[in-house]
Amino acid sequence: MKNTLSQTIQNAKMELAKVIFPTKPQVKQAFIAVIVVVTFVVLFLALVDFIMSSTVSAILS
Repeated sequence: MKNTLSQTIQNAKMELAKVIFPTKPQVKQAFIAVIVVVTFVVLFLALVDFIMSSTVSAILS
């Protein structure tokens, strides 16, 4: 069974109709969550970097 181009396009449209797109509040909430998580990860990595560089400097000094 070969799919023709029109069948493929029709199948794609049917699948796209099943997609549930997020609402504006959901997008805003996800954006804020990402910003918060990234901020905590950056702060954690900065702290780890500071501690490790201080430790290495203390050992080598």
